[in-house]
Amino acid sequence: MKVTQFAKALNTTADTVRFYTKNGLITPIKNPENGYKIYGKSAQHRLKFILSARQLGFSVNEIKEILTESDKGHTACPMVRKIVEHRLAETEKQFQATLLLREKLRAAIEDWQTKPDKTPTGNMICHLIEDQEFQGESNE
Repeated sequence: MKVTQFAKALNTTADTVRFYTKNGLITPIKNPENGYKIYGKSAQHRLKFILSARQLGFSVNEIKEILTESDKGHTACPMVRKIVEHRLAETEKQFQATLLLREKLRAAIEDWQTKPDKTPTGNMICHLIEDQEFQGESNE
């Protein structure tokens, strides 16, 4: 299959196929007669795997590592478990931070409903924010 046919067969875009080809994750066969890149069943299987891994949040580099292990005939399952466990811990941490932010925003809205609007001065931009207790910046 040519790039556009290949992309359509996997419900993705030709640009996506080109991206993963450029990054060496899938390898087409070059047609010696016309120079077109042809994608076969092997490339189709790999791209399907890549797209599934991306939906689970795996980075392109992580996918490269997994494919490299697989290409060597080694199981990548322990690596996959470790990556997913790490990703879950990160996601849980972000989720808890989001819940905390939600509570801060709710409290701010409740507090600000009764406060008047004030015109900025040389020492104040928006008193609603400036009157909040400062607890340091997050490391974003």
